[in-house]
Amino acid sequence: MPQNASKRVFIKTYGCQMNVYDSDRMADALAPHGYMPTQEIGEADLVLLNTCHIREKASEKVFSELGRLKELQGEKRAAGGDMMIGVAGCVAQAEGEEIARRAPVVDLVFGPQAYHRLPDMLARAQSQRHMHPALKKAVIDTDFPEEDKFAHLPAARKEATIARGLTAFLTVQEGCDKFCSFCVVPYTRGAEVSRPVSQVLDEARLLVDAGVKEITLLGQNVNAYHGTDGAGRDIGLGELCYLLAEIPGLERLRYTTSHPRDMDDGLIAAHRDLPLLMPYLHLPVQSGSDRILKAMNRKHTAAEYLSLIERIKAARPDMALSGDFIVGFPGETDQDFEDTLTIIRDTGYASAYSFKYSTRPGTPGANLGDQVPEEIKTERLYRLQELVNQQTTAFHASMVGKTLPVLVERVGRMPGQVGGRSPYLQAVHLEGATDLIGAIRQVEIIGTSTNSLVGRLVRASAA
Repeated sequence: MPQNASKRVFIKTYGCQMNVYDSDRMADALAPHGYMPTQEIGEADLVLLNTCHIREKASEKVFSELGRLKELQGEKRAAGGDMMIGVAGCVAQAEGEEIARRAPVVDLVFGPQAYHRLPDMLARAQSQRHMHPALKKAVIDTDFPEEDKFAHLPAARKEATIARGLTAFLTVQEGCDKFCSFCVVPYTRGAEVSRPVSQVLDEARLLVDAGVKEITLLGQNVNAYHGTDGAGRDIGLGELCYLLAEIPGLERLRYTTSHPRDMDDGLIAAHRDLPLLMPYLHLPVQSGSDRILKAMNRKHTAAEYLSLIERIKAARPDMALSGDFIVGFPGETDQDFEDTLTIIRDTGYASAYSFKYSTRPGTPGANLGDQVPEEIKTERLYRLQELVNQQTTAFHASMVGKTLPVLVERVGRMPGQVGGRSPYLQAVHLEGATDLIGAIRQVEIIGTSTNSLVGRLVRASAA
C-alpha cells in the first residue's frame, strides 16, 4: 500500500465504549499506511462500520446502512472516485459469511480479534478491486487467533491521542467466560484475555502525556482482569489500579463493565485507598429473582449481590451504583419481576440501563420456552424505568448543597459558562472562564436540571 497521507477513512462506531476504543486503534493501525481519519463520509476512500450485536435487530441496521453506502459508492464512482467498505466488530464476527452474501458491496469483513490485521486485509481487498464482480469476494477474517492482537498493534499515536481530549478509554481486558444465557459476547469476543501490565501502563502514560486527566479502563468483564507483570506475576484489577495511580498527572480513574462474581477484596481495597478511583461503580445484576438469575446463568443470588454492595459501601461510603436490568426473560413471573423491583429499592441506584429481553441466535436463552408476551415486557419495563428514574432524580437532588470536584471539560451552552463532570459522571454546568478547562475545581452544587447539575465555583479552592 502506498505510504502517503492522501487517503481518508471514515469509521462509524456502534455500541459500547470498547467499540469506541477499537475504532481508535483501527485508525492507529491504518495511519502508517496512508489513511487519515475524516468526519465527512463523502470524502472517505474507506468506510468502516464497527458494529455491535447487543441490541435487537443489530444486523438489520447494518444492512440498512450498507444500502445507503452502496448508493454513496455509486455516486463517487460516477464522479471518478471510489470507496471501499468494511464491516467490523461483533455483527461481523457473528454473521460474516451472511454479510458477504447479502451485501456484495462489502470489501472486507472482520471481527474484534482481527483489527490488528486490517492493513493486510485491506491490501488483499484492494487487489480484487478490478476483478469482474462475479469473481470478486469479500476478504473475511472472523477467526479467533491464537496470537494476542494487542501485541501486534502499533503503539497508539500521540498526535491521535491528543485529539481525544481530557478523558480516554483504555481496553485492559476482552472477552468473557461467564456465558450468561442471554448474551452473545462470548461468541463474538471470545474467551477472557487480559493485556500485560506493561502494555496498560505504557498506553496510560502516553494518554496522560497527551493531556488526558481521566482514564476509563474497559473490558467485557473488566474486574476479571488478570495481567502478568515483568516478573511473570498475576496482577488483578485492584493492584493494576494502584500501579496506575502512581502515574504523575493521572487524576481520575474509572472502569467498566464489572461482574459481581469478580469483585474481589483487592479491588474493594483499592476503592478504599485510592482517591483517584472514582466512587461510581457500574455493577450489573440483571434480575432480583434467584430463579431467573439461575436461568440466566449468573451464578450469584440476589442476597449475595446485596451483601457485596454492603462491603463496597463499607470501604467507600460515598460510592454510588449503576446497573443493568433485563425484563421479560423467558419464564419471568409477576413475582420474579417484583423481586427485581425489590432489589432496585434495596440498592438505590444513581442510574441504570434497562431492556426488554430479546433472543440472540446461538445463545442458550434463544432455545428457552415460556417466552413472556411483548405487552407484558413493555409494561414491566415502564414500571422499572419509572422506579429507576425516581432514584436518579433523588440522587441528583442529594448533591445540592455539596461541594464536588468537577473536571471542567468544555465551553458551556450559554455565554460565560463551562461544563464538566462530577465524580459520578453527572454533567455539571457553571459560570466560569475558559481557562478553567482541563482543571479539576471544587464546585458547590446549587441546583439540578433534567439531566445535569448546576454549580458555582468555589473561588478559594482548587483541586
